[in-house]
Amino acid sequence: MRPLFHPSIEDVTVEAVLHALSDPVRVAIFADIAGSNCARNCSNFLNVTEKAIPKSTLSQHFKALREAGLIRSERRGVEMHNTSRCAEIDERFPGLIMSIVNAYNIQTQAKPKPRTSTRRKAASQSTRR
Repeated sequence: MRPLFHPSIEDVTVEAVLHALSDPVRVAIFADIAGSNCARNCSNFLNVTEKAIPKSTLSQHFKALREAGLIRSERRGVEMHNTSRCAEIDERFPGLIMSIVNAYNIQTQAKPKPRTSTRRKAASQSTRR
């Protein structure tokens, strides 16, 4: 098996971090890993969204997080265990990761209710008459 690529902390850039966390699935995965005190294996995240995520897609998300320097992955048998590199990144970019994770948590707690468009309301009211 090929060794996993983990960039040195000096090679981690703000642009790479922001790009990796711009995807809703990846930021959900990372927020969970960052909030955990132990390593999390990839299969813990098969249902991180409303829809099940295929394993191949999940692998790509973990690769993006790993190559951005956000997580460290370790093979244990057939499983991959992932831990955050928050402490290392916080030394390089103080407050960046916690600001992003806090903003994500605020956003997910205040999810807006889906609104019906005014056209749909008007159309449904006209059909009732």
